[in-house]
Formats: sequence, structure tokens, C-alpha cells
Amino acid sequence: CILKRKQKLLTMVALSKTLCLGAGCYWGTEKYVVMDFQKKFPDSIASAKVGFMNPDPNGMENPTYRQVCSGSTGHVEVLEVELNDPENHFEELCRFFFMFHDPTTLNRQGNDVGTQYASYIFCGDEEQIRIANNVKGELQAAVDAGKVKYASNKVETQIGPMTTFYPAHEEHQEYLMKNPNGYCNHRMRFKEWPVLN
Repeated sequence: CILKRKQKLLTMVALSKTLCLGAGCYWGTEKYVVMDFQKKFPDSIASAKVGFMNPDPNGMENPTYRQVCSGSTGHVEVLEVELNDPENHFEELCRFFFMFHDPTTLNRQGNDVGTQYASYIFCGDEEQIRIANNVKGELQAAVDAGKVKYASNKVETQIGPMTTFYPAHEEHQEYLMKNPNGYCNHRMRFKEWPVLN
């Protein structure tokens, strides 16, 4: 009886609404999440902002864009996302994240090379970490089975807890919405999440 009560309480704990995604240049990440993900899941995103996050909670504070671009600070270019309904959209967003960038190229997306371009899911709580790791495992199984093709065969995406988010300057927010022909090296790699038999 006590075990059942504990399990019920665990399932009632709300999933964090906030996460940060690193998928290379944050302009493309923002465009694909804010515009394209919301086409699939209308009103799923409460807010989104580009900026920087360091996997090391003791990393440099308030880095500038130039400092992050040097690759010396350890920060990753990220999109901070707040979901309206994380129970229905967090796992779907994790899957979508893997569809518009290459998670097999360590610290690189196309011509953008450096730790600031790492494939990274910064999670708001332990349950998000569990779900993100499950999705990463599904993707690795699909790559191993030849159902999804990337540049390499090992999913290098890192998953860990969120640290301090540092927003980028205003001119970098909604950059591709303001400049539709601006730089973006993201593209859809596949359109449907693969089903393994």
C-alpha cells in the first residue's frame, strides 16, 4: 500500500516547463523550434530566447558573444524554451530536435566547429533527463538499424542539468524571423520518427 502511494505521488510530480537546446548555431535552432515545431504542435511554446549555457555550473559568468565564439569559455549556443504543456510536448520536442541537426558530429554542425556548437539537451529536472536519454537511445537504435542516416554512426548529444542561462543580445533574438535569408545550416534530416520492429 505504501509503495503504491509513493508511485502515485511520483507520477503526479509536474515535469519542468523549461529546457535549453544546443544544436549548433542558435539562429537555426530558434527558427526550427519556434516556427516549425509549432506548426506540428500549435501553441506548444510559451517563450523562447537564444543565449548561452555552460555545462560547468562554475563556468565563466556573463560571457559575450565574441568570447563564446572563441570556444574558450565552454559555453554552448542554446535556445531556452518554456513549454506550455511539457507532459505532452517535451518528449516530442526532443525527437524533433534530433530531426533538424546532426547529433553525430561532435562539437560541430556543418562549417561551424567548436564546443559552442555542441549537440546538447540541458534539462530542467531529473524526469526530463530520463526522457531525453530514452529518446537518444531510441535514435541510436534507429541509426544502428540503418533507419536514420547522419554523417557518423554514434549519437554524440550530451544530456545534463540546466545551469545559468545568459541571453544573447536583442539583435540575435528572432534573427531568422527578421532576416529570412540569414545564415542557417540546419535542415530536416528525416520527417517521421523511425519505428523499430
